[in-house]
Amino acid sequence: MKVMIRKTPKGMEAYVPKKDLEEMIVETEKPELWGGWARLSNGWMLELPEFAEPPKMPITVEARRLADAE
Repeated sequence: MKVMIRKTPKGMEAYVPKKDLEEMIVETEKPELWGGWARLSNGWMLELPEFAEPPKMPITVEARRLADAE
């Protein structure tokens, strides 16, 4: 699914246009965000692509949804 990632004063935020979902990224597998999973404030986990160098923000990437909150 397409996901837009952007920096906000509160932290990193993910927006999923098809779901009209806008949530904060609250936890990541890797400190640099890319190439691992990211947990959103609603409990969704997304697998994000890996980049050799951090991309400019905001960016739209192809991500895969892994799981929901328990």
